[in-house]
Amino acid sequence: MALYERYVNRTEFKDYDDFKKNFKINVPETFNYAYDVVDVLAEEKPNERALVWCDDTGEERIFTYKDIMEYTNRTANFLTRIGIKKGDKVMLILKRHYQFWYTLMALHKIGAAAVPATHLLTPKDIVYRNNQASVKCVICTSDHDFANNVDASLPESPTLELRVFAGGHGAKERKGWLDLDKEIMKESAVFEKRTGDLAPKPNDAMLLYFTSGTSGQPKMVKHDFLYPLGHIITVCFWHHAVEGGLHLTVAETGWAKAVWGKLYGQWLAGTAIFVYDMDKFVPKNLLEKMEKYKLTTFCAPPTIYRFMIKEDLSQYDLSSLRELAVAGEALNPEVYYQMLKATGIRMRECYGQTEVISLVCTFPWMEPKPGSMGKPAACYDVDIIDDQGRHCFPGEVGEIVINTKNGKPVGMFDGYYRNKELTEKAWHDGYYHTGDLAYMDETGYYWYVGRADDVIKSSGYKIGPFEVESALMEHPAVLECAITGVPDDLRGQVVKATIVLAKGYAPSEELVKELQNHVKKVTAPYKYPRVVEFVDELPKTISGKIRRVQIREQDKKG
Repeated sequence: MALYERYVNRTEFKDYDDFKKNFKINVPETFNYAYDVVDVLAEEKPNERALVWCDDTGEERIFTYKDIMEYTNRTANFLTRIGIKKGDKVMLILKRHYQFWYTLMALHKIGAAAVPATHLLTPKDIVYRNNQASVKCVICTSDHDFANNVDASLPESPTLELRVFAGGHGAKERKGWLDLDKEIMKESAVFEKRTGDLAPKPNDAMLLYFTSGTSGQPKMVKHDFLYPLGHIITVCFWHHAVEGGLHLTVAETGWAKAVWGKLYGQWLAGTAIFVYDMDKFVPKNLLEKMEKYKLTTFCAPPTIYRFMIKEDLSQYDLSSLRELAVAGEALNPEVYYQMLKATGIRMRECYGQTEVISLVCTFPWMEPKPGSMGKPAACYDVDIIDDQGRHCFPGEVGEIVINTKNGKPVGMFDGYYRNKELTEKAWHDGYYHTGDLAYMDETGYYWYVGRADDVIKSSGYKIGPFEVESALMEHPAVLECAITGVPDDLRGQVVKATIVLAKGYAPSEELVKELQNHVKKVTAPYKYPRVVEFVDELPKTISGKIRRVQIREQDKKG
């Protein structure tokens, strides 16, 4: 029996409506994932694999649940020795190194708050995060001398007291730094469980995630110790992970998607986690790993799939795969059909945010509609409302909101840490406003339109960037694209397409006309891009999301 079954009222449902109406997560009075999941699995299934890790050098590590518990305990003892205690903030910049998993679990046991971050941060980015979160300790990768960036942040980071490095090859000792790998082996594999006042409370900060900053400065999202239970929905009913399986979500540990798909729900579901510690995404290398390790379930953002379908997928044995999931951005139907043709698997899309869990998904009982996010998850009262707060009828575009009048659902954030103004701006009158626009069709499926700030208003029409991007993506010349609005004296705004071309294509006026005519045929003619720009790459956040706001700002500057 998978461990998650102890925390839900039912595991089998006849259809989506049954799931939506009757599924419930039984939230205990206290819960700590490190004690209540990792330690329990280590006791009940000590020799079963928990984590399969590999990198591009040929190195491989396989950890059992017992291994994870013991490394967690050693790390918790080490962190306690150097002064980390309940409530402290510890930044983790560990890429996809295996140290991330047991270090995070150690912080959970202590009751300290983890601040995951990406290795792509500049010294300025680190200073911002250190000061916003009052970071006391940084544990970072030894790769690429990233520690230099942490050192450069010290003069402007008054709360930062401790620096620890881990991972990588040939790591050298650094003045003022501790070596995690060496230090934890000095410690006991037994850790005394925190109780009473030393134990974290359910609503204490367990994770502080900085949002990707697509439209402004990153915000701090606070998740409490009950948060992992929300990902029962993510893994068991969207990824549809299987007990004894092996799951890969392509995500770096600095982003919330990592704990969606590389930690909490997977072990609750009894499936092992696969980690490919790559420095650079190369489609061929990823496909080889998927074949070699016989993955059963896989999740990635659309960008990964877009590059994968450019490969000859018939050259890889992917027969072990049972499910393909996609999230992070809206899925272009062309990608869906190409993957279906190659694997026979119908991809399941999902919409969520750092602030919540899997909010709208294509669940196992549902027929996927390419390009649709699916339907609202159980335990969440999701709606689409207009500017006046009224429920939108099918086909009417509005904002996705969560009704919290009956309480905060498990897995939802507690607010933006130390920012009451931003919290109240997004969460008021009993509703959390996602800032994302969508519409519902006659059958209840949700269709993504775009961020509220990204919608283009042209000649009285509201045009979502995604539908134009999807039309362009069907053309073989287009590898990636971003749709934005540019000012126009007559129409208010006109549609602009910023395009990265696929191999074998070159910019030309003839290609511009061809792409414009293609969009006119695929979607409503008024949506075609009147302005087309070809670029070598699109501006993106450090999490890989397209920064349309940056394109708009560049256009304003001329």
